[in-house]
Amino acid sequence: MTPPSVPARQPGRPGDVLLLTVLLAAMAAGPLFNYGVASSSALVIERLGVTSGQLGTVLTVVFGAAAVTSVWLGRLADSLSSRAQMGIIFGGAALALVVGAFSTTLFALYAAAALAGVTQAISNPTTNRIIREVAPPERRIGWIGVKQSGVQLAQLFGGLFFPAAALALGWTGAALGAALVAGVLGVVAWATVPPLPAGSSAAAAHIRHDDGAPRAAEGPAGAGAPTTGRPGGRERLPASVWFFAAIAFLTGLGMQAVNAYLPLFAVETLDQSLVVGGAAAAVSGVIGVFSRIWWGRRMAAGHRPTTLLAAICAGSLLVVAALLAADVSHAPALLWAAAVLHGLTVLGANVVINAGIMDGVPAGQLGDASGTNAMGMYAGFACGPLVMGLLRDHTGDFRLGLLAVGGAYLLGLGVTWLLRRRVDRGRSGV
Repeated sequence: MTPPSVPARQPGRPGDVLLLTVLLAAMAAGPLFNYGVASSSALVIERLGVTSGQLGTVLTVVFGAAAVTSVWLGRLADSLSSRAQMGIIFGGAALALVVGAFSTTLFALYAAAALAGVTQAISNPTTNRIIREVAPPERRIGWIGVKQSGVQLAQLFGGLFFPAAALALGWTGAALGAALVAGVLGVVAWATVPPLPAGSSAAAAHIRHDDGAPRAAEGPAGAGAPTTGRPGGRERLPASVWFFAAIAFLTGLGMQAVNAYLPLFAVETLDQSLVVGGAAAAVSGVIGVFSRIWWGRRMAAGHRPTTLLAAICAGSLLVVAALLAADVSHAPALLWAAAVLHGLTVLGANVVINAGIMDGVPAGQLGDASGTNAMGMYAGFACGPLVMGLLRDHTGDFRLGLLAVGGAYLLGLGVTWLLRRRVDRGRSGV
């Protein structure tokens, strides 16, 4: 018998703020490791005896692990209880920080990075599923915008906590302190999230195709369940999921390349201090918190995801243009313009993509679809810094790398246009 789904919460119901805070924390838990290593890089480099380039490969391991495991973990999110998934997220984040705290070699830090990547890979499917089950339909997209801001809050926390704690307690003490924070948040999350049973999302009543047509949810096997066409009885994902995953890959590549190298660009190309370079990155992160909420509200107001994604890709091209102009003219003011535009545009892409997926797939496939999208996003995250770093080492400057980022955004604009054409054909019956 199919487990009953949890009724949607009524607007203003007590506990909504706490639950939304927990979902935001779930998105922030995994990236604590990334931002901790980045903000304490000088101490970590000295501790491990590695170069800055070698330390940069730690992020490649994080996002590579996330990309490889995203689809499997997304499917797992459709079958595990919500509390079990919160245990994986916060327990995995704490374990990654503990392993990182005691790492004395680069390969040991790689192990911690892989754990952090797995934690980040399941966070989107888990939080998407909970929102789909408990949030009123008219508030779901707004909730997505808020919870996606958790990544930027992790960036803010990491930038403030780790340097101060590392100076006082060393890298080990700082990482263990962050692990304790993750553990405490995990206890709160376990007590707060609704105890959604394993597989409960399969019982949702009516879903929407990527063409906007209503669709009956799957019933139990043998009781009128639809023909799947996929091994193991799983129904094929809507084509829109793969378009969204491609857009997530391309925007993620550009986003993470700029995130990783903006401070170094400021120092090497514009002769700014490391503090100024870090401040520029922080400005992007802070603006990104509000940007993600704003893009989520645009979706909630009825704007089509393809319209918003086209605007995001076009705005991201302006970021590339500003950085190239800053390089050519040696104009530090353009660095700040690029940082602001970066926060306003591409940092909001994943909110729109997640909202589009939530509206376009059956509830029982939401974890699978979210995992597929996360695979694309994390693959882009892994490739972006790698491509930028290789081109920087090969040419001696950032210009070719920035052109590659611009090419990724142009391709993202093209894929968005193809998705819009496909959706329009579906609505017109063509």
